[in-house]
Amino acid sequence: MRIASYNIRKAVGLDWRRDPLRIIRVLADLDADVVALQEADKRLGARPAVLPEDALFDQTGLRVLNVTNGPSSGWHGNALLVRDGWRVGATERLSLPGIEPRGALLADLEGPGQSLTLVGTHLGLRRGCRQLQLAHLLEELEARTDRAVIAGDFNEWSPRIGFDILEHAFDVISPGRSFHASRPIAPLDRFAVGRGLQVAGAGVFEQGEARRASDHLPVWMDLDL
Repeated sequence: MRIASYNIRKAVGLDWRRDPLRIIRVLADLDADVVALQEADKRLGARPAVLPEDALFDQTGLRVLNVTNGPSSGWHGNALLVRDGWRVGATERLSLPGIEPRGALLADLEGPGQSLTLVGTHLGLRRGCRQLQLAHLLEELEARTDRAVIAGDFNEWSPRIGFDILEHAFDVISPGRSFHASRPIAPLDRFAVGRGLQVAGAGVFEQGEARRASDHLPVWMDLDL
C-alpha cells in the first residue's frame, strides 16, 4: 500500500500559475492508494476545492473523501484521496489547538484483509503549537495508534527534534527534503507510523512536473501489508 502526502499550495506552482491539472498529473505519476493533501482549498470566500473531482478520478483513480456539505475538499485545507478497493469507515474532522486555525482529517480504512486509521494534517508554524496539536491527535487516536498513520506537512525544520511526544507510540518517518521544491533543504513533510505497521520504503517524489507544480515536493511511503 502506498501512502503519499502533498502540500499542493492551492495548485499554484513555481511559475505562479494555478494549474490543478498539473497537480493531478503529479498525483497520477505518484500512483498512491491514499493521499493526504494540504492546502487543497482556495483561501477566500467559501474556500472551494482546487482540484476538479471528475478529472482527478479519471486520471488517477482517486476519489475525494467528502466530509463537508460545502464546496471544500476537506477540512482546514486538508483532504484525503482514496483509491477504489479501500472501504472508508468512520471519519472525523478535528480542530487542533494553537494560535492559528489548524485541523486534521481522520478516516478508518479497510482493504483486502487489512485495516488502518489514516490522519491527514498540516501542523502549525510554532513548535509549541505543534506539540499541543500532536498531543491532541494522540488523544483522539487512543487505542488505534498501533495501526495508525499520521501523514502531512509537519512544519518541523529540524531533522532530529520536535517529535518526542510521539516516541512511545509511533515511528516518525522522514522521507527526505521536500521543501522548497526548487531547492529542497527542509524535511517538512513526514509520516508517523504505528508500531503494528511495517514500512517497506519511503522517499521524496521529484519526477515529471513535481519540481514546479507546488513549493513542496510530494513524499511517499510504502507499507508492507
